Amino acid sequence: MLLLPLLLQLLLLLQQLLMLLLLLLLLLLLQLLLLLLLRCCCRCCYCCCCYCCC
Repeated sequence: MLLLPLLLQLLLLLQQLLMLLLLLLLLLLLQLLLLLLLRCCCRCCYCCCCYCCC
């Protein structure tokens, strides 16, 4: 019965790691989206994706 608390602790740690990984992935996706939007805006000289450039 000594193994059970250890297993629980490990599961909790794994869950935290998973959440952290998910958060990082979300941040990366957000950054990619922002980059795409900015690139699209700077390519043209009128309103296309986010706002007017020139």
